[in-house]
Amino acid sequence: MKAYVFPGQGAQFVGMGKDLFEKSAKAKELFLRANNILKFNITDLMFDGTDEDLRQTKVTQPAIFLHSVILATVLGDDFKPDMVAGHSLGEFSALVANKTLSFDDGLKLVYKRALAMQNACELNPSTMAAILGLSDKEVENICSIIKDEVVVPANYNSPGQLVISGSEKGIAIACEKMLAAGAKRALPLKVGGAFHSPLMEPARVELADAINSTKFSRGICPIYQNVTGQSVTDPEIIKNNLIAQLTAPVRWTHIMNNMIANGAKTVIEVGPGTVLQGLFKKVDRNIETMSATI
Repeated sequence: MKAYVFPGQGAQFVGMGKDLFEKSAKAKELFLRANNILKFNITDLMFDGTDEDLRQTKVTQPAIFLHSVILATVLGDDFKPDMVAGHSLGEFSALVANKTLSFDDGLKLVYKRALAMQNACELNPSTMAAILGLSDKEVENICSIIKDEVVVPANYNSPGQLVISGSEKGIAIACEKMLAAGAKRALPLKVGGAFHSPLMEPARVELADAINSTKFSRGICPIYQNVTGQSVTDPEIIKNNLIAQLTAPVRWTHIMNNMIANGAKTVIEVGPGTVLQGLFKKVDRNIETMSATI
């Protein structure tokens, strides 16, 4: 069985998508449509911008979404997923690729999400950090004992790799405690805020209205969602999980284990980068992984 997975924020690079634009008439049409929907030429920033341009949340998220979704589209009949999943932002890409959402609606939701998250970040100075070499339980316990600041597990990326999210002071305190507890590394990340934490509540509220007013269909295959790590096909459950995703942790380790347990033999990453392939290899060295190409 084939699992198609879609990357999240951090996978961007200057020049992303340019080869698709130049090789495929369908891709060119979709990129130009995206420029019209967004009301600015995101293609200029993707193809010829700077790293600084692409690091802006309001650019990063739609850029990665477009690269992933347009690549899946131009694969045509070669895109035959038995299951899909996306890491954080990538969940929206996966939902368009498996036809739960239309291209236009998916892009509008992603841009709304990006702007809402950027606004939430400006309300509460906050950040994230990667913790390497501790068990999930150890990280959870340390987060739970920090009482006066917001610090929570945010991304369960793979065994021994968990990202925490919270206030700047809370993350600094947590990193000290993680290292004292034996973490190999406690690495602050260059991100704009505390994604997948209670500090994203203003963004969750804002995005909920947009999601609830958007049409979701039954997709061509199940999606394994971030909030639960479980396989879902019901459009209403998908909506609710998508809304909860902004303030809840990404359970990527659970997703990988469940996909493999349910028969995934080949994992194909659709979009920029190879991070998700590497995470699958940490869970099962025997799993076949590859990047989607046209």
